[in-house]
Amino acid sequence: MGYLANKGSSVRARPAGGPACNERGVTLVELLFAIMVIAILTVIAIPSFRDATLSGRLSAISSDLYTSVQLARSEAIKSNATRTLCTSSDGLTCASSTAWGQGWIIIDGAGNVLQSQPAVPTGYKVVQSGAAANLSFQPIGVGSSSATFTICRDTPIGNQNRVISVLATGSASVKRNDNTTTCP
Repeated sequence: MGYLANKGSSVRARPAGGPACNERGVTLVELLFAIMVIAILTVIAIPSFRDATLSGRLSAISSDLYTSVQLARSEAIKSNATRTLCTSSDGLTCASSTAWGQGWIIIDGAGNVLQSQPAVPTGYKVVQSGAAANLSFQPIGVGSSSATFTICRDTPIGNQNRVISVLATGSASVKRNDNTTTCP
């Protein structure tokens, strides 16, 4: 460390990069307060994040099924032939069950697969209520029957689901239902 001469007196110079006199660190109280604020924000954010995740997955599943219903109907009109939307566990043939959660396909009259949708994620259900297990659309776009699909979480972590209504006229709609506590 060097000394500077200042009119005959010795003044000690601060070394380059040395500590400044008015710097200080974080106290334990300040650190605990910051951790407490972060903990409170986390407790508040986790349920909202869980609801947002649930909403996103339910929307994705219902969008996939709604799109398949619309595609089956439009393909029937476009090709002037019957098209069927049915459950399928292998993506190649229609299953005899109404377990839509295992996946579904759209087939033409000869049994050729026009679209295949894989199973829904584990923990989610697609439950159909209506007259027939399969949805068939006639060349003029009308369905052979109506159906209602409920898409929900198997073990509810939130109070929401999606309901897809398919009328016998062939029109379909999706509705968000936030006032449910159970999955059918």
